[in-house]
Amino acid sequence: MVPTSVHGHVAGQAARTPDAIAVRDGSATLTYRQLDERANRLAHRLRGLGVGPETPVAVLMERSAGLVVALLGILKAGGCYLPVHSAYPPDRQQWIIDSSGAPVLLADLAKAGAGLPSAPRTLVLDEPAERAEIDARPSTAPEDTTLPDNLAYVIYTSGSTGRPKGVAVTHGDVLGLALDRCWDTGNHQRVLMIAPYAFNVSTYELWVPLLHGGRIVVAPPGELDLAGLKELVTREEITALHLTAGLFRVVAEEGPGWLAGVREVLTGGDVIVPSAVRQVHAACPDTVVRAMYGATEVTLFSTTAELRPGAAPDTCVPVGVAMQDVRLYILDDRLSPVPGDLEGELYIGGRGVARGYYDRADLTAERFVADPFAGGGGRMYRTGDLVRRNGDGQIEFIGRAGDQVKILGFRVELAEVEAAVASFPGLAHAAVVARELHEGEKRLVAYVVPAGEPPAVGTLRAHVKTVLPDYMVPAAFVLLDALPLTANGKVDRASLPDPEPDTATAYRAPANPRQEVLCSVFADVFGVERIGVDDSIFDLDVQSLLAMRLVNRISTTLDVELTIGDLFDAPTVASLDEWLGSAVPSQ
Repeated sequence: MVPTSVHGHVAGQAARTPDAIAVRDGSATLTYRQLDERANRLAHRLRGLGVGPETPVAVLMERSAGLVVALLGILKAGGCYLPVHSAYPPDRQQWIIDSSGAPVLLADLAKAGAGLPSAPRTLVLDEPAERAEIDARPSTAPEDTTLPDNLAYVIYTSGSTGRPKGVAVTHGDVLGLALDRCWDTGNHQRVLMIAPYAFNVSTYELWVPLLHGGRIVVAPPGELDLAGLKELVTREEITALHLTAGLFRVVAEEGPGWLAGVREVLTGGDVIVPSAVRQVHAACPDTVVRAMYGATEVTLFSTTAELRPGAAPDTCVPVGVAMQDVRLYILDDRLSPVPGDLEGELYIGGRGVARGYYDRADLTAERFVADPFAGGGGRMYRTGDLVRRNGDGQIEFIGRAGDQVKILGFRVELAEVEAAVASFPGLAHAAVVARELHEGEKRLVAYVVPAGEPPAVGTLRAHVKTVLPDYMVPAAFVLLDALPLTANGKVDRASLPDPEPDTATAYRAPANPRQEVLCSVFADVFGVERIGVDDSIFDLDVQSLLAMRLVNRISTTLDVELTIGDLFDAPTVASLDEWLGSAVPSQ
């Protein structure tokens, strides 16, 4: 009998290959038998707390083998897991738990030490007393009554109403993705888990290897720099990994040779730069680069394009063709198919279309609509993406139709960011747009009109950080006397001025050769004409990809070992020069 649940398939794999390694992190290795038994014990513990079919169980933990156990254990109990991103501000974490009605929060000591949101019941899984409580439970699986239409997880994404919205994904949705024939290449035997588990890419990183008898290699907690990523991929002999389009480009430009041992690199989540594909192919001709496209609402991936050496186009990398049992429609504003290679909005039906937004029938009705082409009461998801088919019949992404954008591979509703900015006291108006501040990389820019005394930009940014995760915080804040308007009274976003570099200190020139080198590297990476030794990276849009690029450039230019944590501890040229004094002699 074929299992109808995600955990049923994992249990089947455990029965076939009990001693094969299923999960590995820096301090723990679990075989399939050990993973299955530990998850069974946790499932019994959760059942005893009332967790049953579709009960949401919140999770706030570091990346680890224990996290994989927790997610699998929730499924075995019949519940659905609700990831809570540790980078979210406390109010946002609490709102997600409260709005979902989750009766249980699973945490670990690392997160508990930093403070946890409140829940009716919190289990700190690696706390000795709780560990003993779980270990006393049976290692056999509880009765499984899970059906394909039962929820597997709820992931919250940016919402146009000013609040995040939870996407409800079923076991059948996950199985459809994880058992797609595109994974039957043998390339996904050792998959790196590097994405935050609160984002949809974790669906691939978790369930594709486990449902194919492979191994999850869990990256250490926190931010990885390029040197750390290279060391991990090489040491663990990773065969496949997913890099967002932005990170893929950084790797391609900063030295992709270490990917040569990787059989397949997936990329997507934003526009894929053709030159980056060619650079990876030039360094790693035997590595398959696979473009992927999808959304949380359609269970991560819906299209795929295998990019072979010499096949990368000069202008646009296609996102490919439909995956197994997925239906793609390019429609006009009357829901009629557009002819030929004309532009239209992409709708997705068939496999993977989620149940909708958790406990939000109104929002579900806006984006999940009846599929008039399939019959049988099917639905399709309105992506909001403008696309066309090229001469080979592959989908090419053109842009967004609405106010939703991709920032660092994450989907962001501009309305939610505007609401957060406008909540700062003393503002008359606020508008947020996405601009290409660095070549090929979009950033958010907030334009604000004070009602009275202009606020300090640093104070405004600090306020927004208490409401939104870092990737949604605008890179620049521009104070205006008034927002430009169109003839019909709407904000004329095209007329908003380009932001100037946001530096809070007066320019001070470099005082020694090493500071001159650092100022030059900082200016090049941040795309500005001049950097002073007192200018802080925190005033220069230090998003994660730029931090990785900056650390790599400094490390290679000065031949020193530097981490992102070191950079954050010494965020100016002056402080970094002082820190480097113990690592490399002044030049």
